[in-house]
This record gives sequence, C-alpha cells and structure tokens, in this order.
Amino acid sequence: MILYGLKTCDSCRKALKKLPEVEYVDVRKDGVPADVMGRALEEFGPKLVNRSSATWRELGTEDRAREPAELLAEHPTLMKRPLIESDGALYLGWGPDVRTALGVAD
Repeated sequence: MILYGLKTCDSCRKALKKLPEVEYVDVRKDGVPADVMGRALEEFGPKLVNRSSATWRELGTEDRAREPAELLAEHPTLMKRPLIESDGALYLGWGPDVRTALGVAD
C-alpha cells in the first residue's frame, strides 16, 4: 500500500497513523508516478484537484481554467490528499468511505 501526500496535511497524518504498514511518498518532493497520476485522473477527474487549498486560492482565473493534468504537473500540492494505492485500486481522501474500504476502524 502506498500513500501519496504531504507531511503537513492533517488528513495524510491521520491516514499514516491508522496505516502503519503503508509506504509514504511526499508529492512535493517525489511527485506521483506518471502511470499512477494517469489512472487517478481517469478515475477521479476534476475531483483530484483540491479547490480548497491555499495553492488553489493563489492561482489566477486563467490557471484555474486549465486542465487538471496540467495543473497537477505544475503544482503537485494541488492534489486532493491522500491518494492511496492498495492492491491495484486507488482511493482519494480519508473519509469514512475510504477507511471502510481499507478496513480501518475509526
């Protein structure tokens, strides 16, 4: 299981505490592999862009209108987090649905 996120992200920290055997990848430092990002964009589309982030608020109107793939390539911290890859499946966020799917108790 691989968790793509940021150390400063509260949701990522919560997930890391509940998933002790997870491999952590810092998206700011290491990025997300192109194949994983491609699958995530196919599966989640525009939901992959975190429109409540500080990075999003700093973007101008022109940038906000760009395609998610372009935005995320240029600003990896715009990705909604965490992105979790487990047994070939992708999960986005750390909501109750993701915790249930991963078999994690609250």
